Amino acid sequence: MPTLEKPTDASTLTDEELSTLFAPVFERIRAGAVQRETDRELPFEAVGWLKEEGFGAVRVPREFGGLGASVRQLARLLSELGAADSNLPQLLRGHFAFVETRLVHPDAVVREKWLRRVAAGDLVGNASSELTGASLADVSTVVAEENGRYFVTGTKYYSTGTIFADWVSGSARDANGGRLSYVVRTDAPGVERLDDWDGFGQRLTGSGTTIFDHAEVDADDLTRYTDGRINHVTAFFQLVLLATLAGTGKAVLRDAVEFVRPRTRTFIAASNPLPREDPLVQSVVGEIASASFTADALVASAAEAVDAAYRSNDGGTLDDAAVTAAEVAVFSAQVAIVDVVLGAATRLFEVGGASAASSARKLDRHWRNARTVSSHNPVIYKKRTVGEFYLNDRSPNAAWKELREAAQAATTSITS
Repeated sequence: MPTLEKPTDASTLTDEELSTLFAPVFERIRAGAVQRETDRELPFEAVGWLKEEGFGAVRVPREFGGLGASVRQLARLLSELGAADSNLPQLLRGHFAFVETRLVHPDAVVREKWLRRVAAGDLVGNASSELTGASLADVSTVVAEENGRYFVTGTKYYSTGTIFADWVSGSARDANGGRLSYVVRTDAPGVERLDDWDGFGQRLTGSGTTIFDHAEVDADDLTRYTDGRINHVTAFFQLVLLATLAGTGKAVLRDAVEFVRPRTRTFIAASNPLPREDPLVQSVVGEIASASFTADALVASAAEAVDAAYRSNDGGTLDDAAVTAAEVAVFSAQVAIVDVVLGAATRLFEVGGASAASSARKLDRHWRNARTVSSHNPVIYKKRTVGEFYLNDRSPNAAWKELREAAQAATTSITS
């Protein structure tokens, strides 16, 4: 596939132009995916290739040095990257979500500073989740002020992508229990990143522990949650996982076709001596193709809703109805995508018998990866959330806000 030079004018790139631009690096990443999985080799080199091509700045507006792509276009690219190696879009999830927060940041100085950093190649990891506490909203990490300087102390887990990043963003509380977010350099004194993620899937995302031991935070890189603003980032976070699943669906279809086409050995009960001419094998591949198509269509539809929420931004404030519509769309898509991609990853083994189970092929990684991605923010909760919205007009964001306020109230009572 021919390469495409990055544009120098303000024109908007089409889907096809964006795909063509990144196709060579995606193919390069795909070529080493099985070997990395076999060796459990973290994809530092692959992340470096993406940085060199400016992939992290796909959503950054052209005026700040990026490509100015829409959310839908980014989701499409993440799916294509996921078809090459599903670890890559997930490990970049925190980065792209951080970019979204800066795209709608109300302070123009902060907004431009970070968008230009990203356009220059900087990547941002995520360190929000903790293994303690009653929920994701309950954090023990603290940012303390000492003589006008700020320091973060705490331990985070599921720090997806942070081990590859230049910066890390996370959530914390202050001495009074107030909620805030912080951004620090990953090579700063007091920051330690561990590769201790032990999941059976998505093994190369670097989703391990990050320890902050009195790490200094620039005051300009602290954001306090005091005004009740909501945005599209919750929906965006989940959309990246859906795009990753859609990419896995593409990979399953590709590997099924590549496995069947050259085969000349079949079963005694087969209706045709060539597997690719066997109606039963054709039917299985057709099911897998349909599953991949369904996943792609659902991601595109959900991404359009997230785009609409993003476009409602007015000085850092997004339209509540648009944000709710985005969350409901993404959560609804999640319920369907998980089943179809997991089903396709299982049906893949119907096309080749025992030889498809060869550990050298690593075809099992598709199911393991899809199952692991699907375990983030489990479907059972999204089903209920969507059902409650339609029955009682209660938005997903309202439930999250109540949870966060309860956690903050509990923290305040403990510290007071």
